[in-house]
Amino acid sequence: MTKKQSRDATSSQGNESVASSERGSLGLVETHSVDLFDEDELELESGVRFGPITVAYETYGTLSPERDNVILVCHALSGGAHAAGYLPGQKKPGWWDIMIGPGKAFDTNRYFVVCSNVLGSCYGTTGPSSIDPKTGRPYALRFPVVTIRDMVQVQARLLDYLGIRRVLCVTGGSMGGMQALQWAVSYPERVRSVIAIATTHRHSAQQIAFNEVARQAIMADPAWNGGDYYGTPGPRLGLAVARMIGHITYLSDVSMERKFGRRLRNRERYGYDFSLDFEVESYLRYQGQSFVERFDANSLLYLTKALDYFDLSQNHGSLTRAFAGSPSLYLFITFSSDWLYPPHQLKEVAQAIRRGGGDASYCEINSDYGHDAFLLEYAAQEPLIRSFLDRVQNTTVAGDTGEGI
Repeated sequence: MTKKQSRDATSSQGNESVASSERGSLGLVETHSVDLFDEDELELESGVRFGPITVAYETYGTLSPERDNVILVCHALSGGAHAAGYLPGQKKPGWWDIMIGPGKAFDTNRYFVVCSNVLGSCYGTTGPSSIDPKTGRPYALRFPVVTIRDMVQVQARLLDYLGIRRVLCVTGGSMGGMQALQWAVSYPERVRSVIAIATTHRHSAQQIAFNEVARQAIMADPAWNGGDYYGTPGPRLGLAVARMIGHITYLSDVSMERKFGRRLRNRERYGYDFSLDFEVESYLRYQGQSFVERFDANSLLYLTKALDYFDLSQNHGSLTRAFAGSPSLYLFITFSSDWLYPPHQLKEVAQAIRRGGGDASYCEINSDYGHDAFLLEYAAQEPLIRSFLDRVQNTTVAGDTGEGI
């Protein structure tokens, strides 16, 4: 197995990182890259063998001598390894900077945080836009279909590479929450606790339907060209529409009404044509166009399919059996206005764990932000997360050896 970089990964905060106990920025951070699987080494859930696989990841904070302070952060659909701090030359921080850093919910003065880009994405980890070494061309649709369980297998290998046997916590929202739940089922001996936020144990018909409409928008664009569009502008119109569809599900009726209402865009009366009339139309078009500049259309196809295939009860007969005997402690956080992943879905997981004798705490936060609340409602989430992580550190659970490796 070839390693692209072998530097000590126990601390990767930049020179401008903040050492105080107050809420602060991590400053400059660095994205690392490592080759973790050789050719055809990884057996996917589909039965296909695949490789080589490169993984992009970032770490924040300092790994304790006992290696027992690790928090694995899993990203959502359009996220990546860059979860916090600033990359050189960029003005926007990582996607969960509001939650990760000195004095924040995932306090890097206490914890060593790891975040990697998932298999199939387009932010440094092998995906459909990566070059197939057998052909010298991008994989495109020759890339195999992957699942949430496959993503977690790759993350487990990354932790092996970093010398981390066991994690204090696996956490994430949305697709990241699915990965956190999968970790507890696939590697119960490696997970002391799980914080799953705004997620589900399986997609409903409605959730699958939204993803299928997004996929069809991409594939209906003539520029998609059966997935072989690399080297061309690609299916920009289809990808923009797909993002517009998805973005609507991230908001709520209340938040959209408050933010836009029926306000007109740069005009005092209707245009009586199909140009922009309303502010909300302009907003959605902007979201679609900006997404095209930063995300690969084929990756959206693959990742939404992975979401639709996710079903923790499928191979176990029931959710209770899936989590039976799990030694992990669980914290589940949902949001009242989240209609993409409504609270009852994660509450069902908490109830299943309790039926099996497990330890699961559930909290529903009142919020008008919809699904996006997990990225915005830091003030409501922080005390829950802090208290839970303190409890985890003060609780001896099955499998504890006093060491993280």
